[in-house]
Amino acid sequence: MRHLVFLLLLSSVCFFALSEVVDNNFKECKEFFLNTAPPDFTPPWGVSVKPICQCIWDDIDQQIFLYATLYSTTWKIPVYSAYVFRESKSIGRCDPWYIEPQLDGDTEPCMRPKGYGTNIGTNQAVNRDYEKSGYDKGHLYPVLHTDNHLSMLATSTLTNAAPQNPDFNRNAWLRHEEAVIKDLNSCDEAYVVTGVVPDTKTTPNKKVTVSKYYWRATCCLKNSQYTGKGYYGPDNNGKVEELTIKDLQNKLSGFYQIQKIEIFPSIPPLNQPAKITKTTYTCN
Repeated sequence: MRHLVFLLLLSSVCFFALSEVVDNNFKECKEFFLNTAPPDFTPPWGVSVKPICQCIWDDIDQQIFLYATLYSTTWKIPVYSAYVFRESKSIGRCDPWYIEPQLDGDTEPCMRPKGYGTNIGTNQAVNRDYEKSGYDKGHLYPVLHTDNHLSMLATSTLTNAAPQNPDFNRNAWLRHEEAVIKDLNSCDEAYVVTGVVPDTKTTPNKKVTVSKYYWRATCCLKNSQYTGKGYYGPDNNGKVEELTIKDLQNKLSGFYQIQKIEIFPSIPPLNQPAKITKTTYTCN
């Protein structure tokens, strides 16, 4: 009941969001990966990552999972966040900017505005890391793609953000996020994975790694057929480039300097009817 007490003490606009750090898998939040496997991603040597099932407690003290994040405790930014896209609605916005105390060994199981352990900030970014950095806190799961108040609040956690060039964030990437809404609103179901490629040579305050590229992959089910699209930016012209999922994966393999990445792991190819059940087939 203590979670409910916390909620009642806070205002009706902003209240505590909660999340759960899980070991080596996303078993509590598989629904954000079409109920199948998460992206096939092995980090570069020496880079540590932690899966997080991002969730909140509702007003009857029930835990609700809202999206999933793979977070790098080495880079201090997320590798990706995965979510189910639902028709966006015009809702208010609140940016409390939570952290995840569990990443730093705090016994508090909740995502909170701050932690109380002595090691808070060891394995993750905190608000002071962005102060006077010259970078925006760039959402991976953006507020624009949420359809309710709870989802909106849950996006404002530093485990769902990376330092992003302000001009790119507020212009080209914002226009891209708006275009994705129009593209996915007509889908029967839509799944999205948004990620960050780090610029490992740029770490403001000698801690948090700046983003070099943002990328997004979408998987749309419509009329029993899956269609996928890939995006990344900024390209050489400062824009967001659209490309196939396969081409995006090839680029990301080079960017991350890894053997491969498979965003929507599956055997069936894109643009073919789902012959068995719709949950059997993913975008590729």
